[in-house]
Amino acid sequence: MPEPIAATPAKIIRPLKGTRILSLALNLPGPAALMRCLDMGATCVKLEPPAPAGAPVGSSGDPMGLYNRKAYDQMHRGMRVLAADLKTEKGQQALHKELAKADVLLTSFRPSALKKLGMEWKALRKRYPRLSMVAIVGAPGERAEEPGHDLTYLAENGLVTGLDLPPTLYADMGGSLMTSEAVLQTRLHQHQKGKGVYLEVALSEAAAYLALPRSWGLTLPGSAVGGSHAGYRVYPCKDGRVALAALEPHFSKALAEAAGLRQSHPLAMFSPETHAAVAAFVAGKTRKQLDALATSKDIPLFTLA
Repeated sequence: MPEPIAATPAKIIRPLKGTRILSLALNLPGPAALMRCLDMGATCVKLEPPAPAGAPVGSSGDPMGLYNRKAYDQMHRGMRVLAADLKTEKGQQALHKELAKADVLLTSFRPSALKKLGMEWKALRKRYPRLSMVAIVGAPGERAEEPGHDLTYLAENGLVTGLDLPPTLYADMGGSLMTSEAVLQTRLHQHQKGKGVYLEVALSEAAAYLALPRSWGLTLPGSAVGGSHAGYRVYPCKDGRVALAALEPHFSKALAEAAGLRQSHPLAMFSPETHAAVAAFVAGKTRKQLDALATSKDIPLFTLA
């Protein structure tokens, strides 16, 4: 019997190889963006405040390191982390030592805080002409001084329903993706123009971007992916739940056939009768049976406890 052929690994593209990023960004969006930049080949240095007085040895000055060490460790793996109080002369010396070697500076301060630290873009550009800066803010323009967080930006864009908290930090993680994208944009600009550029990433705009399908009506109640299509819903089954995503006509047809329905037209999936029939069919199946059905009938679904 011939030896099995090993799968060819996906080619790894490292467009930021040779790029040095200095980050002062704390909590989640900045470190998550830095983690992605590291994966793209960048050399990443993080400068964070000293750990608070009385903290255990090895503690972080980044709040994330205090309230969720697992998240902090994963986001900072493989990069150099230094401690410096930027409000002191010694801290400023450490900052500018790193800035002199950096291609991109990443921050997450309010504009007023940057001004107090002598880190306004105009001053930095004069001192480091080739440096680019990506500033993460809560909201754009004049709203950058407003207090806010992931939850408030999601609420502002219609992504908080009822009293339940969202299952993840969508604005923060969406903002981290936009930030890593902005870093790539700065490097393209540096290569094309030979000088640095300032870009701003607003978490509220990240939330707004994620909310576009809802603003278009795609996910509102009564829409195809808002619960009105019988093939695109979460149903209870015998021993759990199933996230069913048989939306396209060929998937809907396969589901209808499996459920013993006569589907004369794709729009039949919107009828109350079809909803009731699919619900009854799924309710009589176990997760194991539904998983087998997905494989045998090519139906997109995922079972949940």
